Amino acid sequence: MLFKKTFHPEIFQGHLKKKNYFEGWYFKIVSKVNGFSIAFIPGVSLNKVDPHAFIQVFLSKKDELITHYFRFDIADFTYDQNEFKIKIKNNFFSYDQVHVELINTDVSFQGDFSLSHHTKIRQSILSPNIMGFFGYLHFMECYHGILSMDSKVTGSIQINKTTYNIDQEKAYIEKDWGKSFPKGYVWLQSNHFKNKNTSFMFSYAYIPFVFFTFKGLIINLIHEGIEYRFATYNNSKVKKMVIENNKVLFIIKKGSLTLEVSATKSDDIELVSPSMGMMIHTIKEGLSGEITVKLYKKNQLVFEDLGTDAGIEIMMKQA
Repeated sequence: MLFKKTFHPEIFQGHLKKKNYFEGWYFKIVSKVNGFSIAFIPGVSLNKVDPHAFIQVFLSKKDELITHYFRFDIADFTYDQNEFKIKIKNNFFSYDQVHVELINTDVSFQGDFSLSHHTKIRQSILSPNIMGFFGYLHFMECYHGILSMDSKVTGSIQINKTTYNIDQEKAYIEKDWGKSFPKGYVWLQSNHFKNKNTSFMFSYAYIPFVFFTFKGLIINLIHEGIEYRFATYNNSKVKKMVIENNKVLFIIKKGSLTLEVSATKSDDIELVSPSMGMMIHTIKEGLSGEITVKLYKKNQLVFEDLGTDAGIEIMMKQA
């Protein structure tokens, strides 16, 4: 079962008796037609002080950013051991379907979505998931999984009293699990490029490892069906790094390939994040940023594009 979970990060990786543990899935849906992006983050926080399930909602609409954290009893969380199906009370999440019924005194989210045409990452024995061979290790602080770089989504959502219909627009699905988020990291994601067959994710973080800490890199670019992976585990090197409050620049080299990534976020809002399994910290994320990606082969530009509606978290300072 452990080997299966390594190759299938989408299924629940933990068990409900674990302590100092979190696990959370991230569904990001962008509706260009309706002018908003919305992210649903269902998960569990397992610890002695405040064990609970949760669904965090992040809505970015025009100049408005709002986030809501819905708490549930841990008994409300159920899961399938063999495939990606999780349920938190009346809310359901899988590869194919999202159903939400989230109501509190301030806001109401009620929606149904069908997801299809998932773009999954390349896997192998050496790289069973996006973490490469690190995915086989079971003492890491935090694990990351890419479930779909790009998906089609159709459905509708009622936010308060307004209903929005979504027809064949774009979604992105990933997840994290472990004890705590890294103490410092940069995370970028977009699948809204001018070339519609392009999707991109980027993660650069401080990684505790046994008796030392290193900076770990994971980048996945899929363009016209070709996947370009830049990562610490395949000997990719960061040649230049500029980190500011609202923008970053990275130049990465792997063999004959050079990748230049620049990103800018226009606004952000605080989301709840885990520390030793407890949802007691915060991070800042924006959903309306821009990412420019340039790919060179032997100094010749082979790809350049601008990604919009980008998820951006800059939780690291320039070293």
